[in-house]
Amino acid sequence: MARLEKVKLLAAAALALAASSALAQAYPAKPVKIIVPFAPGGNLDVTARLLGEHMSKTLGQPVVVENRAGAGGALGSESVAKSAPDGYTLVAGTTGTMVVSPLLIPNPPYQLSSFTAIGMMAVTPLVLEVPAASPHNDLRSYLAHVRANPGKVTIGHSGNGTTNHIAILQLQEKLKVDWVVVPYKGSGPALIDLVGGQIESMVDQTSSSLPQIRGGKLKALAVGTRTRVADLPNVPTLEEQGVADFEAVTPSGLFAPAGTPADVVRTLNGALGKALADPAIAKRLAELGSEIRTTSAAEFDRFMRDEEVKLKKLAATGVLKP
Repeated sequence: MARLEKVKLLAAAALALAASSALAQAYPAKPVKIIVPFAPGGNLDVTARLLGEHMSKTLGQPVVVENRAGAGGALGSESVAKSAPDGYTLVAGTTGTMVVSPLLIPNPPYQLSSFTAIGMMAVTPLVLEVPAASPHNDLRSYLAHVRANPGKVTIGHSGNGTTNHIAILQLQEKLKVDWVVVPYKGSGPALIDLVGGQIESMVDQTSSSLPQIRGGKLKALAVGTRTRVADLPNVPTLEEQGVADFEAVTPSGLFAPAGTPADVVRTLNGALGKALADPAIAKRLAELGSEIRTTSAAEFDRFMRDEEVKLKKLAATGVLKP
């Protein structure tokens, strides 16, 4: 009798294990949601929709993109941080939403550690630019002017805490220069003032500045990527012009709530990787001014943690403020 009971228990355990394994293998069993913490139409939104549509083919379930804007991306990000860690609610994030926002918000509702990294989607290069009428045609000439006029040369960006703003602060520290940093509410107003000569320079995403550069209204002095940007092949990188070990880009990627099972993360990363390998998606992202970056979940996690360390050091200096 005891032996029979033991056999029954073993059989039940085996069934439970099999059911658990089947459940894990069945992921996803329902639609997956990607929260974009900004309004529709922006670069991050378009990127998430492009990739989500392709990922749905690999996953065998719809991937639905939902915009949940507010508080500079913190509202939508917080909602995902507090979601069940089951792989069905993801967030499209940047260093701004994942790292900078928690540094600027009093009693932040989430930290980078509140999330599990899935994989990087793309990077949008940043560009240092001046009006077409500026006498400066390269970084050396421009920096000589800045150094000769400490605390006088203006440089604009699209808003406090954005990657554009962070790049200026990091460059200011690395190059030992003293700009008058002018924040705007978005790239649009800043570009208008730059073209009009109200500010002398700006750091911006190539995606929003390309039309003005191509139209001859602005001059690009340097791009922030490690290699030259396909859309601006004649513009040298910062590194080419002597700024060693420095990259200025806006990275974006997918995140799940902390505690999401490793097998689910692998499935999502695989689907994301297949989407990024599609030449049609690469072409469309290039048209948006973005470049594909494919990573493993571990590589993306390490990248984000490194960014967090650098930005916490920057915040500790007191220059990064709300």
